[in-house]
Amino acid sequence: MHDSRPILAITLGDPAGIGPEVIVKALTRPDIQQLCRALVVGDRRILARAATWVDQPHLAFEVAPRPDQGAYAPGTISVLDLHNADPAVISPGQISADAGRAAVESVQRACDLALAGEVEAVVTAPLNKEAMHLAGFKYPGHTELLAERTQAKRVSMLLVGPSLRVVHVSTHVSLAEAIRRVTPQRVREVIDLAQHACQALGIRRPRIAVAGLNPHAGEAGLFGDEEIRAVMPAVAAARQDGLDVSDPLPPDTVFLRAVKGEFDIVVAMYHDQGHIPMKLLAFDSGVNVSIGLPIIRTSVDHGTAFDIAGTGKANESSMVAAIEVAVQMAQAHAQTGAAA
Repeated sequence: MHDSRPILAITLGDPAGIGPEVIVKALTRPDIQQLCRALVVGDRRILARAATWVDQPHLAFEVAPRPDQGAYAPGTISVLDLHNADPAVISPGQISADAGRAAVESVQRACDLALAGEVEAVVTAPLNKEAMHLAGFKYPGHTELLAERTQAKRVSMLLVGPSLRVVHVSTHVSLAEAIRRVTPQRVREVIDLAQHACQALGIRRPRIAVAGLNPHAGEAGLFGDEEIRAVMPAVAAARQDGLDVSDPLPPDTVFLRAVKGEFDIVVAMYHDQGHIPMKLLAFDSGVNVSIGLPIIRTSVDHGTAFDIAGTGKANESSMVAAIEVAVQMAQAHAQTGAAA
């Protein structure tokens, strides 16, 4: 019998963090098992250790040599075992090059599976940047790693919550650099990415709000002219191409207007402008999506939480939400061909 559930590659994240725990918690939920075929890419031993921390000591782990060869049966977790993270060496809550290397290798393998069409989407557990850097991988985060791996030219970060979607003009740069990056070309790129991201989520004609950079969106140049010389030209160009885009709107109210249903997505000018409202509204259920990649990639919107790693206390809500969004995007892609 044909199994219509999409196959998702779930990366282990930093094996010293809470990624393994939230994966085990999420993948043992009956609703998630019914929704997809989840293949964890990483070390089976790390998952087995995490299972004992979350009161699943008898959980079975099935080693699948290829995504299409997994059983994906209730009561088991299917694993593409990389055997690259020895629990005797990697302790919970401890930064190490070994953990950073294993985490990156998991992402690389999952990405390659998606590029080859062997899985429909990739869902990532959190990396630790310091551990990753110790291992010799100098990426700021998942997005940059995946952009290089897939040779994507235009990539941005999309945050998805139950009532808000946000895409960013810039993310992991200083505030001074973020201001320099507000150019007509970049803002236009991100408006296009917002359009494609919403379509990848099944929204055919999205209503796009654009946040201003300055207080009150510059107040007609009184508090800064970036809205006039950089943002509005991008908005005008997008409108000429038929997109439904707002003028630059005051950042202190645009997110509330989106939450109330006036807009489908908000283009934020820099990291904290978009992350603060999302973290406030959906700290445990927010999802990070890399848009502009040739593959579907979603992620939890939290870090490795080394302070609670190994305690079994980690909340799996964001991992569950990331899986749900990945399935939603995979289904929309199958129906329309729209990709992020």
